[in-house]
Amino acid sequence: MNFLSMDCSTNTGSLFIKIKNKTFNKILQSDKSSNDLLMQQIIDFFEEKNIKFNEISTIFVNQGPGSFSGIRGALATAKGVSLARNLNLFGYNTFILSCSKFFGKKDFIFSIVSFREKYFIKKFDRNLKSASNVKKIEENEIIEKYYDKFKVIPKNCAKYFSNKILELNHLSVVDLDHQELEVLQLHGLLDKDSIKPLYLS
Repeated sequence: MNFLSMDCSTNTGSLFIKIKNKTFNKILQSDKSSNDLLMQQIIDFFEEKNIKFNEISTIFVNQGPGSFSGIRGALATAKGVSLARNLNLFGYNTFILSCSKFFGKKDFIFSIVSFREKYFIKKFDRNLKSASNVKKIEENEIIEKYYDKFKVIPKNCAKYFSNKILELNHLSVVDLDHQELEVLQLHGLLDKDSIKPLYLS
């Protein structure tokens, strides 16, 4: 599958392209992923790598959690490009992508993210089917209730976690690997019909 992945959920957004056996990555600073500049950044990225839009068949876009304006801008841009170019569009979230490399390897996985100085947790089964809703959780509950559970946190937000959490056993700090999106899509784990921001209270 040849695809473009867009993630503007953090201050440092990113674009990722996979064409056959080649991959290309571009980091977007916060001022470069604003709504009015994102499309130009995508066009420039394609031109830099000498890639045509008709070479890709699919767009993946991060639905959150994260920057409200960044996510909305990315979703609007992704939907616009997919309609204009007749491309497949799938939405994913940071919770499931952080678990993707453990598909079929753990009975249960607890994905934890930090957002606006709060922690949120979501449970998945071994096939990465949702086993709970996203819920807010306090640091002491993570330490006391989930100390012996298998946990993952995304590397790009690890700096927002306390050392007490980072030092827990059975914790994996993982890179968000855009290539894993193919596996998630193949197993029907991504959003297709209702692609909207993931809101956290």
